[in-house]
Amino acid sequence: QVQLVESGGGLVQVGGSLRLSCAAAGLTFSSYAMGWFRQAPGKEREFVAAISWRGGSTYYVDSVKGRLSISRDNAKNTVYLHMNSLKPEDTAVYYCAAPRPLLLPRTKDEYKYWGQGTQVTVSS
Repeated sequence: QVQLVESGGGLVQVGGSLRLSCAAAGLTFSSYAMGWFRQAPGKEREFVAAISWRGGSTYYVDSVKGRLSISRDNAKNTVYLHMNSLKPEDTAVYYCAAPRPLLLPRTKDEYKYWGQGTQVTVSS
């Protein structure tokens, strides 16, 4: 049974930083790309970032480029989202997700496994 567990969310002021973690279990982690998505109140869940199974390729939505970065540690079965220069519009529940093996998609419909989410609130 695949489990994805996010942590690291919280309340931060504008311009602050957070690091989200997602610990994976029940899958051969190094065979899966990983993605981060977010959902703000009243909005659809949107793609934020994705990283290939070995970490050699990354993708970001334009609104977070230069501020958020995704990384992974395959030895720890963990993917991270490093968040800097946070803005109020980054406030959302952040989810990590895994697609089918050896795929690197950027749409939520292509992701098979999801975590429970972690809340990030940026106050102005």
